[in-house]
Amino acid sequence: MRLIRLIIAFACLAVGAILGALNRDLVSIDFAAAQVTTTLGVALIVALLSGVLLGGLAIAASVVLPLRRRLGRLERQAVPRASAAPRATLAGDEGGR
Repeated sequence: MRLIRLIIAFACLAVGAILGALNRDLVSIDFAAAQVTTTLGVALIVALLSGVLLGGLAIAASVVLPLRRRLGRLERQAVPRASAAPRATLAGDEGGR
């Protein structure tokens, strides 16, 4: 599993390096309050990375957090039931008499 992750990481680095090397044209990005001049490759990589991060945050906020809340609620409900359950007795065990 570690080898697969390492191969995927190197493949992503290689794609990023190729993308940056092939897109050397200067671009100017205007944020209304500031202006940034960078290469097209860097702008593309930053845009892709920010899209992945924002997508991950959206998934976490809309799916993962509600499921964690639901799991916590179910775990809190299960604990009192387990302690209130009657104790099982073995055959021949009469409550320690």
